[in-house]
Amino acid sequence: MATTAAGAVRAERFWQRMAIGLALFITFGFLQFALRGFVDPVAAPFWVHAHAMAMLAWLALLIVQPTLVTRANLPLHRRLGWIGAGLALVITALGIFTGLASLVLHRFPPFFPPPYFLALTTVESLVFGLMVWAAVRRRRATDWHRRLMIGATIVILEPALGRVLPLPLMIGWSDIPIGLIQLAVVGIIALHDRRTLGHIHPATKAIAAVVIAVRATIYLLAMTPPVIALAQGLTG
Repeated sequence: MATTAAGAVRAERFWQRMAIGLALFITFGFLQFALRGFVDPVAAPFWVHAHAMAMLAWLALLIVQPTLVTRANLPLHRRLGWIGAGLALVITALGIFTGLASLVLHRFPPFFPPPYFLALTTVESLVFGLMVWAAVRRRRATDWHRRLMIGATIVILEPALGRVLPLPLMIGWSDIPIGLIQLAVVGIIALHDRRTLGHIHPATKAIAAVVIAVRATIYLLAMTPPVIALAQGLTG
């Protein structure tokens, strides 16, 4: 029994390290962008700050949850899980609203065409919310639950990557390097699967498929007449 418990703790520590790594990178991406003077936090609308605080809370929860499992505090883990589900809903709504409001106020990156920015913010926010919902639905299947929660965060790596990569030099093909980096992170999970399971878990394959589908969907949606018309209407 003790050996089984120790093995479970070791397995959970991988997800704890993944959560810490993702949280550090996302925080670094936004922090270095602000410190380099590319954004004025004081001038940002309140909903931008609300979205940032919600994301910080999500990243903190992403780290706390596997930590609670390693300490066998499952009752608190479950209670916080429902809070996390509500938080994901807030992040999804704020992500879409922030994208729309940014277009109306012309606060989006000038190197992004409005239709692309509209598709980007809407698709990534919706897929994040749907993946968290799927993870909550499969909370009793721990192997799926862990991977889907991390996968949802991988999907929304793009804003942090966009503040690290030289996106103005990548206009028209930025989805490729961003997608490859996201797949590289999924690859870390795949290597863990190989080492611990002997094969790649179906959930890991599903995350990789979602990452590819999200990048392709954003690119294609940005070229559709309804999205172009809506973006033009929002930007006035």
